[in-house]
Amino acid sequence: MGALDGLTILVPESRELDLFAGMLEAHGAQALRCPLVQIADLDDPGEAVAWIDAMIAAPFDFTVFLTGEGLRKLLTLSGPRRDALIKALEKTKTITRGPKPARALREIGLSPTLAALEPTSQGVLQMLEKERLPGKRIGVQLYPGDGAGALVEALRRHGAVVFAVTPYRYITQTESEKVADAIRDLAAGKIGMIAFTSSPQIERLFAVAKEFGLMLELTQGLSRTQIAAIGPVVESALSAHGLSSAIRPAASFHLKPMVKAICEAWSKQP
Repeated sequence: MGALDGLTILVPESRELDLFAGMLEAHGAQALRCPLVQIADLDDPGEAVAWIDAMIAAPFDFTVFLTGEGLRKLLTLSGPRRDALIKALEKTKTITRGPKPARALREIGLSPTLAALEPTSQGVLQMLEKERLPGKRIGVQLYPGDGAGALVEALRRHGAVVFAVTPYRYITQTESEKVADAIRDLAAGKIGMIAFTSSPQIERLFAVAKEFGLMLELTQGLSRTQIAAIGPVVESALSAHGLSSAIRPAASFHLKPMVKAICEAWSKQP
């Protein structure tokens, strides 16, 4: 008997889809793979390359990494100047939001100078507000969309000179009709749980619901479906749509603790 026997769970993850789904299936769940967004290279990397140029020429006082994939994309875009970029990163004070950018730094032999106590953009801001910011040059690696725009504006209001960069883009991965079918299954009660691992997954789900006229079905389906969220950023995105998650890792926002939290929640079902 597996801890997740009888659970049909919708998995919108993309990059680590098979890993996450496999972990759930190993505990007996039926994982419905529905990758909603995928990270892709920029159509025009000019601004990202200019950011790399600025970092190498004069390392920033602080450099904020919001995602691990962002750092990896910057390293790829640096090409033959990869070592020069790493040396520049050694001279800047790095600040990470959550475990993924910290792991990406460790992959190149570095460790974060500072880590946000709360793995959110607000947590990063609170960490930086302890420093003298007027005139400081701060590099900020963003992710697609405007979710972290408030961080940049807040730093500028504090007098910092901000160098923002978004080194990748999102593309939709699963065809919208298949996503619409998943929404219909949610509304019909065929899915027992949905596990979100990033906020863009939530935005895509609602965008497809709007496109197909399924907003009522989606909101009703989610209202009676258990929702798992990997961390505070995802919970914030859910809250913006009037939703909440009762299932989340207690502290470490990785897939393994996420699966543990899901197993514990499912074990309490009647």
